[in-house]
Amino acid sequence: MTKAIMIQGAGSNVGKSLLVAGIARAAVKRGLNVAPFKPQNMSNNAAVTVDGGEIGRAQALQAHACGLDPIVDMNPVLLKPETDTGAQVVVQGKRFATMKARDYGKAKAELMPRVLESFHRLGETRDLVLVEGAGSPAEVNLRKGDIANMGFAEAADLPVVLAGDIDRGGVIAQLVGTHAVLPDEDRARIKAFLVNKFRGDPTLFADGAAEIARLTGWHDLGTLPWFVDAWRLPAEDVMDITTRKGGAFKIAVPRLNRIANFDDLDPLVNEPDVTVEIIEPGRPLPGDADLVLIPGSKSTIADLADFQAQGWDIDLTAHIRRGGHVLGICGGYQMLGTTIIDADGIEGPAGQVTGLGHLDVVTHLEPRKTLALTQATHLASAEPVEGYEIHLGRTEGPDCAKAWLSVGGRHEGASSADGRIQGCYLHGLFAADGFRRHFLKGLGAQVSDVSFDTQIETSLDALADHLEAHLDLDRLLALAR
Repeated sequence: MTKAIMIQGAGSNVGKSLLVAGIARAAVKRGLNVAPFKPQNMSNNAAVTVDGGEIGRAQALQAHACGLDPIVDMNPVLLKPETDTGAQVVVQGKRFATMKARDYGKAKAELMPRVLESFHRLGETRDLVLVEGAGSPAEVNLRKGDIANMGFAEAADLPVVLAGDIDRGGVIAQLVGTHAVLPDEDRARIKAFLVNKFRGDPTLFADGAAEIARLTGWHDLGTLPWFVDAWRLPAEDVMDITTRKGGAFKIAVPRLNRIANFDDLDPLVNEPDVTVEIIEPGRPLPGDADLVLIPGSKSTIADLADFQAQGWDIDLTAHIRRGGHVLGICGGYQMLGTTIIDADGIEGPAGQVTGLGHLDVVTHLEPRKTLALTQATHLASAEPVEGYEIHLGRTEGPDCAKAWLSVGGRHEGASSADGRIQGCYLHGLFAADGFRRHFLKGLGAQVSDVSFDTQIETSLDALADHLEAHLDLDRLLALAR
C-alpha cells in the first residue's frame, strides 16, 4: 500500500524543494519506488512533461531524483504570475484560466478534486509519495479553501514534517510561532520538525532544537548543515538566481521582471571559465560582457517595455557596436525582432509594439501554446541538442532564413547577417555538452569536459548522503502513512 508524507515549510524558500529531492534520492537508494508531488506551485520556471503538459521545474528535478520522467500529476496546479495581481492557472498540465488573486481564491474549491485525483493516480504504483507544501501553513488567513498546505494534508489525511530556515534567522520563532497560530487539528498533523541551512557545526544548535521540541511537542529530526553544492542543482525560485563568478568569459543576463524558464543558465553556471552575471534593474549592462543572453519571459511585451525603461536597449546597442554577441531565448528572441503583434490582446490591449530591432523577424502572439519536448541538431556543428519549447506565438522573417538549429527537418531560430545576434525558441539547449562546448569555444571561451547530466546526478547523490548523515531519515520515513 502506498504511503505518503508531506514536507511543509515555516516560510517561503526554506529549502523544501531540495529537501524533497534529497529525501527522494535517499529513499530510492534504499530500494523504494518514490514519486514527488506538489499540489500547488507558483513559478514561471516550468518544465515540459512527457505527457505533454507543464509542471514546476522543482518537481521535474524531484522526478529526476526518483529516476522518473516528469508527468503532470506531479504538480496538478501551477500558477504562472503575469502581473503583480494575476497569474495564468495551469491545471493538470494545461492552461485553465488567467485569474486575479481574489478570483483564484474562490476557484480553489473546484480544483481540489483535480488535485486529489492526480495524487491518488500518482500513488497507484508507488511505495512512497513525497508531498511538498507551498509557502507556509502559518498563513492562517489563507486556510479556508487551501489546497497547498494543511488543506491538502487534511483532504489526503497526511502526516506533516515542518522545516525551518536558520540561515535567515529567527528559526525558533518560525517553528514555535507556526505551532502557536495553527488551529488544533492542523497542529496535530505536524509530527516532527527539522532545521535547514545551518552554517557551521550543527551541534551548536542542540539547545535551540531542544527548546523547539519542548515548546511544540514535535520530534526533532535534526539540524541540517548548509549543502555547499546546492547551486549546482537547477533552481526554481527567481530569488535564487544570483551571479556566479567563474572565469574570464562573461555572460550578462538582464533580470527581466517576469523572467521565465531560466534553467537555461544552469549548465553555463557550471562551466569553470564562465561567469554568469545577473544584471539587476537599475544597473547597466556591463561593457565587458562577451555575451548578452536575454532569457525567457512570461510577459514579453511588458518585459520589453521594462527592458527599454532600464536603458538596457541602449546598452545592448553599444554592446553590439563593440563587437559583442547576443542570444535571445524564447521571449528574449521575440524581443530582439522588429515587431511583436498581439492581435488577440493576449498580453494586454490588442495591438503591436516595436521590438529591439536587432533581428529582422516579426512575432505574432497567438492563443495556442506550444508545449513540446524537442530534439534538434545544431547546424554548424551537427551536435545533437535536446530541449523543450514552451511559448505563445510564431516568429518569421528574413533572418529566419539564417536559422541555426534543425528540428524534425524544419529550421529553427534566426541569425543576423554577421551571425553575432541569434535567437531561438528552444530551452535547455546548453544542457547538451557537445553543443555547449562548441558554442562557447566559438565565442572565445575556454571549454571544459564538464558533463552537466553527470554533475546533476553526482549532486543529487551527494544531497542524499548529506541528509542521511545529518537527519533522522529512518524516523521521517517511518512517519509516512
